[in-house]
Amino acid sequence: MRRQHNPRTGARERWPFTDLAGDQRHVAHAPLNRPKRLAIVATVYRYLSHAQHFCDRFLVGYPHEGRWNMPNTQVVSMYVDQRPAGDQSDDRAREFGFDVYPTVAETLRCGGSELAVDGILLIGEHGDYPTNELGQILYPRYELFKECVEVFEADGRSVPIYNDKHLSYSFTKAQEMVADSERLEFPLLAGSSLPVTYRLPDLELPYGCQIEEALMLGVGGSDAMDYHALEAMQCMIERRAGSETGVTAVQMLEGDDVWRAAEEGRWSARLVEAALSRSDTPQGLSKEDGRTQDLLGSGELRRLVEKPAAYLIEFRDGLRATLLMINGAIGDYNFAAKLQGVDDPVSCQFFLTPVPNVTYSACFVAKIDEMFQTGVAPFPAQRTMIVNGILESCLQSRQQGSKRLETPHLEVDYTAPEASHYGRA
Repeated sequence: MRRQHNPRTGARERWPFTDLAGDQRHVAHAPLNRPKRLAIVATVYRYLSHAQHFCDRFLVGYPHEGRWNMPNTQVVSMYVDQRPAGDQSDDRAREFGFDVYPTVAETLRCGGSELAVDGILLIGEHGDYPTNELGQILYPRYELFKECVEVFEADGRSVPIYNDKHLSYSFTKAQEMVADSERLEFPLLAGSSLPVTYRLPDLELPYGCQIEEALMLGVGGSDAMDYHALEAMQCMIERRAGSETGVTAVQMLEGDDVWRAAEEGRWSARLVEAALSRSDTPQGLSKEDGRTQDLLGSGELRRLVEKPAAYLIEFRDGLRATLLMINGAIGDYNFAAKLQGVDDPVSCQFFLTPVPNVTYSACFVAKIDEMFQTGVAPFPAQRTMIVNGILESCLQSRQQGSKRLETPHLEVDYTAPEASHYGRA
C-alpha cells in the first residue's frame, strides 16, 4: 500500500485510491460516496454456485433488515478459473458492463498497469478439482489469493479481500494467508455464512461467559459441510472468558464408536437433547406421519443415523466441544452449551433459508460490504483459520484410525468481537 508522510504527525498515512491512473491531483476532490470498485475472482460462475450467490447481490442488491439494499459498489472486472456448462460470467459481464479477463493480475488491474479496484471477492468454491487423501477438494483458494498478493506487492497498494468459506484446505496455507493480510495491512474476511445467519431462538452467549461444554449438530459430508458446522460452533464459544487460545487435541470417531463415546461421557446426551429440541427437520416418524418424537430418548436417533461422526475437540483452556454429524436424523444445524452457573443448557438453530434466495448469504454480503466501505473486517480471519486447522486435524485423525492427535500447531490466540454480527432484523 502506498503511503505519504504527514509532516505534522510524522506518521505514514495511506493514500486513498481515486482513479485508474493513480493521479493524486484529484484526491482532495474525490467524492466520499464514490462506489467501491470490485473485482471478482472465482473458480466458477454458474447458477447456484457460491460466486453467483454472493456476487449477484453486489450486482442487483438483496433484501436485508426489512428493505432492499443496494450496495454502494460497482463490479468492474472478473476472472473465472473454469467455465463449465451453464457458465454465466460472460452473460453477467454483458448485462452489467464489466470485462472478464484471462488472468487474476489483469482482473485486479482492469487491463491496465496497476491495481485498479477497491476490493476483491475471492470465491473459490465449486468446480472440477482433485481430492486429496483426506477427502478434501483442493480448491485453489490459496493460489488465487497469492496471485492477488503478488499484485499488491508489485503495485505498492493493498485492498480488502473477502475469501469465501475456508481460507484453505491446509492450515499451513491458511496461516500464510492471514500473515499476508497482517504484513500488507489489508482487511481479510472469510468463513461460513452460518455465524451471521438468523438464530432460532435469538441466542447470544454473554460476552466473557464460562462455558463448561459445547455441542453442535450438523449434517452433510466431511470437509464441505462439516466446516460450516464447526465455524458456527466456534463463533459461539469464542465469546467465552479468556478469549480463544487454541486447541490441545482432536479426535474424530465414526460408527458405533460415536455412541460408545456418549456412554463414556465424552459428549453430553443432555446437550444433544437441547440441540435436537431446536431442529425443524426431524426425520423418521415425524416425517412419515407427523407425530412428534423424542429422537434421543426413544433410541430413534441411533436407528436413523447409519454413519454417525463425532469431532471431539479439546481446547487449551479446558473446554470440551463436540460436533456430531447425524445425517438421516435431521436436516439443519443446531447448537447447545452448558454455561457455568446456569442449570439448563442454552440452545438455538442456525437458520438456513431455502434456495435460490438463500437470504442467509445476504446477511453475509452485508458484512462483506461493511468491510469494503469501512476498511475494517467485522470479525477476525483467525476464527476461520483455527477452524481450518481443527477440520484438517480431525480428518487426519480419521485417516489414522480415529487416533487422538495432539495439536500444538493450533495454539491460535485471538479475541472475538463483542458484537455477534448475526441476523436479527
